[in-house]
Amino acid sequence: MKILYVDLETEWRGGQSQALEALTGLRRHGHDAQLLAVAGGALAQRAGAAGVPVIEIEHNRKRWRAAGALRRILHDAPPDVVHANESHALTAAWLARAHRRTTLVAARRLAYPLQQNPISLARYRAAHRIFAISDFVARSVIASGVSAQRVVIVREGIEIPPPLNAAQRTLARQTWNLTEDEFVLGCVGYLLPEKGQELLVQALPAIFAAEPRIRLLLAGDGPLRARLEELAVQLGVRERIVFAGFVERIANVYAALDAFVFPSLAEPSGTSLLAAMAWGLPVAAVARGGVTEYVVDGANGLLIPAPEPQAIAAAVLRLRGDADLRSRLGARARADITARYATDVMVARLLEACDEASKSRARAIPA
Repeated sequence: MKILYVDLETEWRGGQSQALEALTGLRRHGHDAQLLAVAGGALAQRAGAAGVPVIEIEHNRKRWRAAGALRRILHDAPPDVVHANESHALTAAWLARAHRRTTLVAARRLAYPLQQNPISLARYRAAHRIFAISDFVARSVIASGVSAQRVVIVREGIEIPPPLNAAQRTLARQTWNLTEDEFVLGCVGYLLPEKGQELLVQALPAIFAAEPRIRLLLAGDGPLRARLEELAVQLGVRERIVFAGFVERIANVYAALDAFVFPSLAEPSGTSLLAAMAWGLPVAAVARGGVTEYVVDGANGLLIPAPEPQAIAAAVLRLRGDADLRSRLGARARADITARYATDVMVARLLEACDEASKSRARAIPA
């Protein structure tokens, strides 16, 4: 199958990570997967380095430039499927009338409903299928006025890392000047209010009062960083937090951790949480959004009942105080994510959904 991914974001976030997982997975399985992206953007650079053919456009007026590029592609060598990986890409595909020339699918990975204006709804209604990354997101799209028949679940995919060894752990900790006798708590994500990192920092005084040898490794950058650093100083916990910023080799973060906390207020799915579980880390996550679709409280992680500092602190201290619990949760988490969310599982589901969308479109075209 020939699939053209379109993604016009320039920063590296969960959606771009998933696009690269899909592109490389599709090509590994013998499919012609290509990317249309902004020149110099994080996804274009990483995809090119991974051997994915990349069609680049300039950032200025990127939606119109992408629409023009799509028109040329659809005229000269149309793919079987155009996959709009985010909203700007879908706008470009809609402007190019891609849905009239080939099968158009649109990824949806946001927690909030579709904008209720004619143009926004027209873009999504033009897509032959909307690929929601969780049941939570699918319900949101359907509630926005899109037919349930046009919405399918294509869950995120995660490369399952090899089992961690002691040497890797030691080296990773040295990267962040963490000692072996410290219990290292981690959180990975773009720093935004809805991601809940502020609640995690607010939970730290109670955590450190009970267990002073805990450190927090906070990986990611974003608009909230200055506020978080200021709050950490105000609470007297700044010296116990490593603000790592954007980390190119994110495996070094997961390898350094003893446990992972996911405080997001309403996460559509949670790429970093899935990755932590794939690493076999014991996790504690706020029971909101798509998280409850794969974190089973007490079985493969702990669910934090409410996005509140006290509840986060209680979950962290429970993990810290029970090594057997951590071992059991981590092992089950890795097994569950391998079975349901490994990249190859995602690629197989993606191909199935694209094939079904193409057949449905073909049935709808008059002979």
